[in-house]
Amino acid sequence: QLQLVESGGGLVQPGGSLRLSCAASGFTEDYYAIGWFRQAPGKEREGVSCISSGGSTNYADSVKGRFTISRVNAKNMVYLQMNSLKPEDTSVYYCAARAYSGTYYCPVASHRWYDYWGQGTQVTVSS
Repeated sequence: QLQLVESGGGLVQPGGSLRLSCAASGFTEDYYAIGWFRQAPGKEREGVSCISSGGSTNYADSVKGRFTISRVNAKNMVYLQMNSLKPEDTSVYYCAARAYSGTYYCPVASHRWYDYWGQGTQVTVSS
């Protein structure tokens, strides 16, 4: 069973940066697509970014140009670099995974496509 553990959240001022990490273990397949999602209180879960097994990336319009997703397969790690943070980025951030060999495909908008989820890490952007 694949397990995902997020880290790197915290409190940051508007305009600041954070890097979230997602550590994966317990692989049962060779290829996984990874997504980052977020959910604020009273709101639906929202896709932020995803990276396919081949390294193709997608971003939500709200974070394009500010967030960057990357993966280091040798370390079983996926990162989300978040720059120019805004108060509206405040949420619990989750990483998610699905075993999928499609080199170029990962859906950023569909949280139901992903099978495995981490426990989340809180990001608060406030002065």
